[in-house]
Amino acid sequence: MALYAIGDLHLSFNSNKSMEVFGDGWFDYVNRIKLGFESLESTDITVLCGDISWGMSLDESIKDFKFIDALPGEKIILKGNHDYWWNTISKMNAFFEENKIKSIKILNNNCYYYNEVAICGTRGWMCEDDFSSEENIKIATRENMRLRSSLEAAKNAETKICFLHYPPITKGKDYCNLIPLMNEYDVKVCVYAHLHNYGHKSAVLGIIDGINYELVSSDFINFTPQKIMD
Repeated sequence: MALYAIGDLHLSFNSNKSMEVFGDGWFDYVNRIKLGFESLESTDITVLCGDISWGMSLDESIKDFKFIDALPGEKIILKGNHDYWWNTISKMNAFFEENKIKSIKILNNNCYYYNEVAICGTRGWMCEDDFSSEENIKIATRENMRLRSSLEAAKNAETKICFLHYPPITKGKDYCNLIPLMNEYDVKVCVYAHLHNYGHKSAVLGIIDGINYELVSSDFINFTPQKIMD
């Protein structure tokens, strides 16, 4: 049994938006994702850190979810900036049940546990040099509230891991408002995605001010889930 993470699957079985148009690094990526999961066991848990499907609705994303459901282990999903299919929790759970999708759980204002370790998270928001934009402030505040709800649900856990879609910090830019919140709840590991291609160069990796940052964008980790914890 192990805990893994991967982000940005960008599946598009029904939506015809293959990531292969972005260069050789994405060649045959769907098959590479399938191969990357082959070493996982049915008892493993993988957190999918957003940008899961290009589908514009749950119905348009059904083949993508069927593909994910067939991969080994349990999956915990959180929202990415391109997950336009995302809906209310009740509608998503009902959709999964109706379509007999059994291995996918939703991380949104809640937490899950891997042994005694709490799995927390939210989408997050982009790092901005200037948060004077009213819309940016609104979204960042909302994401802060969602992460707080997730961390508060895990307040009795000694160890908490935070999973985000957006990086909470990047090179050359100010950090976002989620880092003080992670410090408040004593989060020691933050796993994020979103960065692709040349964006990998802006990734902050390793321990910064007590938090270990890990990037799990699928094209950064060769489309193979990264082990976070045994």
